[in-house]
Amino acid sequence: MKVVLQRSGAASVKVDGEVTGSIEKGYVLLVGITHDDTEADADYIAKKIAGLRLWEDEEGKMNRSIFEAGGDILSISQFTLYGDTRKGRRPSFIEAARPEQAEPLWHYFNCQLKAEGLTVETGVFGAMMDVQLLNDGPVTIIVESK
Repeated sequence: MKVVLQRSGAASVKVDGEVTGSIEKGYVLLVGITHDDTEADADYIAKKIAGLRLWEDEEGKMNRSIFEAGGDILSISQFTLYGDTRKGRRPSFIEAARPEQAEPLWHYFNCQLKAEGLTVETGVFGAMMDVQLLNDGPVTIIVESK
């Protein structure tokens, strides 16, 4: 499992012109799932994200968690994170899990984030989405379970 986390001042996702999820302050998570990912991978990443200290304290150091910053989560499924561009000009997505495996695991991951005490908004699995993001910092972290 691979998650690209972006610290955000505000973000939203639209499908067919309708907002399906939006947050003010928090993390935008682009979530990629591969074939051998399990619920244990989702558990690990949810705990890791909940505990990361990526928000500044009074001294300007990244020392506060998303809870201390009062932030929320916008989770977006993103199979293209497993795109392989080493050969040719068109990426291969063979490492991305099939939708029938990835979708339930993405939903499980979102539930685990909620179980950690986070408020979670989402995109729509498999949909063409328009994502707007005000990247704060910018702070972008890649979190992987393997």
